[in-house]
Amino acid sequence: MTILTFTLILLGGAFLAGLLGSLTGLGGGVVIIPLLTLGFHTDIRYAIGTALVAAIATSSGSASAYVKEGITNIRLGMFLEIATTTGAVAGALLAVFLPTSLVAVIFGVVLIISAVLSIRPKGNHLETEDKSQWAQQLRLNGHYPTPEGTVDYKVRHVPGGYIMMTVAGVLSGLLGIGSGALKVLAMDNMMRVPFKVSTTTSNFMIGVTAAASAVVYLQRGYIDPGLCFPVVLGVLAGALGGTKILAKANTKWLRIVFSVVITLLALQMMYNGISGKL
Repeated sequence: MTILTFTLILLGGAFLAGLLGSLTGLGGGVVIIPLLTLGFHTDIRYAIGTALVAAIATSSGSASAYVKEGITNIRLGMFLEIATTTGAVAGALLAVFLPTSLVAVIFGVVLIISAVLSIRPKGNHLETEDKSQWAQQLRLNGHYPTPEGTVDYKVRHVPGGYIMMTVAGVLSGLLGIGSGALKVLAMDNMMRVPFKVSTTTSNFMIGVTAAASAVVYLQRGYIDPGLCFPVVLGVLAGALGGTKILAKANTKWLRIVFSVVITLLALQMMYNGISGKL
């Protein structure tokens, strides 16, 4: 296979990853890493480094739009980024020393959990009582615009959400995926943030978390420009197309089908990891 052929195939795969990741909310990394490791037999550490760079690019592009719309809770995001970046650096350092077979098995397990979380019913919590002293002192409560007017909400269980975000950061640094499903779970179920706010704030945080992890991978030489360049271009184009389709399409069945496919890929990753093929 020539370099040109490899680059074009990788560009097409990255576009598909960005498109599906955008439509399902799982992010492009869940497709990019299996594509590189299973399809091109790339070392999983290089695949993770590439996925982290792609996550930085896509998060930076889409997060700015949500910030302009006033949906993202920037103060909450910046506070929780302390947890995710700390965890991400720890996870990235851990990944360098863990056997690739073990990383592949952990990746498969987390992928299956993320797939299940992506198709669970989405509640829209709206806490109006100011019960959390942490949220009051840190001024984490916020509001977001709706067609009916501005809606105010209160944040709950700040310490518990912070701990869950640290875990999400470790998994992000270890596996190279945004862990968006776990971040949304922490804000949505634990901190009782409205779903629209939790998803946009999670997207805002993913790029910072990925950047913290990517520094460690860059220092260790696991970020290859030859892989990153076509992947970033493809994922960005796919994510842009996905946001346009998302506004018109009913993605319920797409989420279910994609989750099944992701589960199969995860099982394949786990099998290869256990059998020592990675």
